[in-house]
Amino acid sequence: MIGSGESFPEMLTHLWHILPFALLFSLPVAALGGVALYVLRRGALATTLTVLVLIPVLATLVGVLGISGFMFTPALTTMLLVCLLVALVTVPAAIILGRAIARRSVWEREARERERAAEASRRELVAWISHDLRSPLAGIQAMAEALADGVVSERNEVADYAQRISGETRRLSAMVGDLFELSRITAGALELTMSAVPLRDVVSDAVAAQAPVAHRKRVRVLAKASTWPVVTGSDPELARIVRNLVSNAIRHTPPDGTVAVQIGVDGNEALLAVDDSCGGIPDDEINRVFDVAFRGTQARTPERGGTTSGGGLGLAIAKGLVEAHRGRIGVHNHGPGCRFEVRLPLAMP
Repeated sequence: MIGSGESFPEMLTHLWHILPFALLFSLPVAALGGVALYVLRRGALATTLTVLVLIPVLATLVGVLGISGFMFTPALTTMLLVCLLVALVTVPAAIILGRAIARRSVWEREARERERAAEASRRELVAWISHDLRSPLAGIQAMAEALADGVVSERNEVADYAQRISGETRRLSAMVGDLFELSRITAGALELTMSAVPLRDVVSDAVAAQAPVAHRKRVRVLAKASTWPVVTGSDPELARIVRNLVSNAIRHTPPDGTVAVQIGVDGNEALLAVDDSCGGIPDDEINRVFDVAFRGTQARTPERGGTTSGGGLGLAIAKGLVEAHRGRIGVHNHGPGCRFEVRLPLAMP
């Protein structure tokens, strides 16, 4: 044992003799701690920090016991009590700190993932919408130049070109409107004027608005209701939800198919279901149907008869509007196609 009256060189000599024994007893504990940390590398952060704190405490304890030859002198007993007190203080602190760091790490990781997903979605939206905007603009420019240069001069041809330009203009206007609506939703700038809204009126108006498109595609649109509930919401936005879902169902239903809109009540929620005959959605795409600008494998060109494949924003807008009403929206394959379900809170009596 080092005496209190020893000189510094004598203390260094004692330390030099003690060092091999200290390493002999402490290094195995440190090695076992390293193995434990390797095994727990994918475990809870609180557990890892607890082991990390215990390693030096146990290594110190074993080293002191080994050097003393397990002779429990008052000095050794005091040292053991100090190590025990240190462990009692540091281990709970490590557990609390580990949990706090783990929660923060999880939150930061989720925030980074959301930011990356949002950035990827924005890039995808810009790329897809740029393509969709160029197509009608190129058509309008070509037809306008043909009319201006006199290439098209026959009365019937001029009327046909004018009708096409009008159709492309409506398509552009609808896309710009969708972009504006989506930007309001994503920016949190959407302001709803909430009131008690009968779903009967909303569904009837939406189905009537889509009747011309359904007629051109030879698609039947049916509305059924076990009861007509009244929900708490904003009339224009609710109409937009139903209109987007019905329009999407008509677009993906083949000629002579049927789109069914069913209304009911499930608990304290109103249930609106839109069934189509699209043939089902592939499993690898069904979780992405509400993503901005996602349209699966459908061609990105206007369809015959003046209808279009859309800008890929209708379902994303519907989802945003449903969530703004504190509702839920989902989709699953059902029968010959798929079913979109919207659940909205019922109006309080």
